[in-house]
Amino acid sequence: MPEPVTRRTFLRQGGSALAAAAISSAALQPGCSTARPPNLIFILADDLGCGELGCYGQEKIRTPHLDRIAAEGMRFTRHYSGSPVCAPSRCSLLTGLHTGHSYIRDNDEMAERGDIWRDPALEGQRPLLPGTPTIGTVLQPAGYRTAMIGKWGLGGPGSTGHPNRQGFDYFYGYLCQRVAHNYYPSHLWRNEAMIPLEGNPGIMPHQGLPAGLDPADPASYRLYGGEAYAPDLMAGEVLSFIRQNRSRPFALFFTPPMPHLSLQVPEESIEEYAGLFPEQSYTGDRGYLPQRRPRAAYAAMITRMDGYIGRILDLLQELGIDGETLLFFTSDNGPTFATGGADPAFFNSSGGLRGGKTDLYEGGIRVPLLARWPGHIAAGRVSAHPCAFWDFLPTLAEAGRATTGAKSDGLSLLPLLLGRSKIHEHDMLYWEYHSRPSQAVIRGKWKALHLDIGRPQERLELYDLEEDPGEQHDDAARHPRIAAELHALMGVRTVSPLPAWNFPRA
Repeated sequence: MPEPVTRRTFLRQGGSALAAAAISSAALQPGCSTARPPNLIFILADDLGCGELGCYGQEKIRTPHLDRIAAEGMRFTRHYSGSPVCAPSRCSLLTGLHTGHSYIRDNDEMAERGDIWRDPALEGQRPLLPGTPTIGTVLQPAGYRTAMIGKWGLGGPGSTGHPNRQGFDYFYGYLCQRVAHNYYPSHLWRNEAMIPLEGNPGIMPHQGLPAGLDPADPASYRLYGGEAYAPDLMAGEVLSFIRQNRSRPFALFFTPPMPHLSLQVPEESIEEYAGLFPEQSYTGDRGYLPQRRPRAAYAAMITRMDGYIGRILDLLQELGIDGETLLFFTSDNGPTFATGGADPAFFNSSGGLRGGKTDLYEGGIRVPLLARWPGHIAAGRVSAHPCAFWDFLPTLAEAGRATTGAKSDGLSLLPLLLGRSKIHEHDMLYWEYHSRPSQAVIRGKWKALHLDIGRPQERLELYDLEEDPGEQHDDAARHPRIAAELHALMGVRTVSPLPAWNFPRA
């Protein structure tokens, strides 16, 4: 097994050379007139595309509560996730660093441990390093009670990346992304205690599907369900946490696994979409678990998540803390590709953008962002301001009146949210991804992609996002100087201490 990388090792090998300014205490003065800093609720969907909400043009899937947030708050049209896949995107969100500077730069199952796909004891992905500054560690000293409820993916049981060791007072949910591939798991975690879920078989698609599935028999598909639907349990924990902490500032991260595969949702939710779409049973032949009505199930998963958010809004109003709560909603990356029964083309999941999950094209990293804070964020605003996941650490720190010396690649969005005349803009935005070795840079209207690095098909592409947001016309040959300038900006990255997360630059 490779020698573990410590935080000291990481900093010695390049982490201290981050090309980002330190957040000064002067920049984190109170940004509102409330008697106390606001409660902070951050809701992160999983693999939700830019076109899958009604307020972004979706016509088949119902999202009334998220549409209400857009109507009562602010909707962003050029917001970017931290990565085109789960774990590095969440790392970027929590640490305020883009993937050229962060420690987690791709999904990493740490296969050197053994048969991670079939051994249930090997939970969790590569963990965050001890001492990592996160949004949680920034907000705790400012008096916030912090919680992470949902899917984690940045360290398994007992690891340095466990949420309780990364700034979160309370955790409930999935520690492991693989376990989250079943919405009826055998267990969840509450802090560091495993909570068995009686009545759930906990079938994992990676362990092999039981034989005997009859695609014509509805009862056959119920073998893959259970009694305890994990997202329902998580939503209940969210409401309990809000009630318990209504009298003090709290920072709540709700990260439901929807609509990430597998396609699983209680039957009453599927019935809401019964007969609306042409269907063909999915038998599990392309990964994940079977589903008799895959399109209805996919839509129902998003609508059920929307229902959880409606309950949160209702509770904030019931408790009289609606105007004291700044709420964000976004997604960790673009929609999944056509696997596991998913049909992104049918739902126009990318909203007309090119690509999806695992792509650095717009469809893989441009995601919805909604913000709501009654009495502070004007209703019905729409912003084309380019922003990204690494902006949330400075934003939440400023909103929460927290002081930190942590370095960040981000800029606070609070002045923009509050309608101030002076706002800061990024000189550039940067991403890298290693399962398909690629880099991307956005500067102004231009976007450059260095794709398939080190492979025979390696190339540099250039797009004018104002004229061509769908990235259909490569302008690298027409504008070689601009392409070369943006390519040079990709040198902003620091060397990762993990060799798999580096690549040669042509």
